Amino acid sequence: MNRKVARWLIPSLVILFILPLTSMAAGRFVDNGDGTVTDLQQGLMWGAFDNQGDISWQEAKRWVGFTFPYTIEKTYDNWRLPTVSELRSLYVPNQEHRGGYQADCGKTVHIVPQIHLSCAWVWSAETRSITARVFNFSRGNSYMDRMATRRGFRALAVRTIKEKDGR
Repeated sequence: MNRKVARWLIPSLVILFILPLTSMAAGRFVDNGDGTVTDLQQGLMWGAFDNQGDISWQEAKRWVGFTFPYTIEKTYDNWRLPTVSELRSLYVPNQEHRGGYQADCGKTVHIVPQIHLSCAWVWSAETRSITARVFNFSRGNSYMDRMATRRGFRALAVRTIKEKDGR
């Protein structure tokens, strides 16, 4: 191959084939650099981390509304517990995530890499009587558990992006 052709052909191939693959993988979730991650597909903003410790459903609800907003750099309103459907949208099946990562509690979690969980179970906003639905990021399923349960359960804040947010 001619040296002049090789000089422009190889960089062109990199731009044409490799860059689109990396931008497609990272394009849906944007790390805002302020403790939040924006999901451009769902129109949601997530906390980039959970509450870092065992928490009951009532405590989780208070944490997302009153504590989490003061742990990030920028001020946003309307933080809440997510729905199971919203949590499921963060789950990455094992074969797509190279086995996930080991959370602080010792469980393997499968979640988008921009969000860090310290354990596998995350409370949702969905309740019935004295129970609430939990999403398991180890197995990708959800189930009902007593709201008073704390061990291994976490809170993850989410908010719906509004027009005035500029996102």
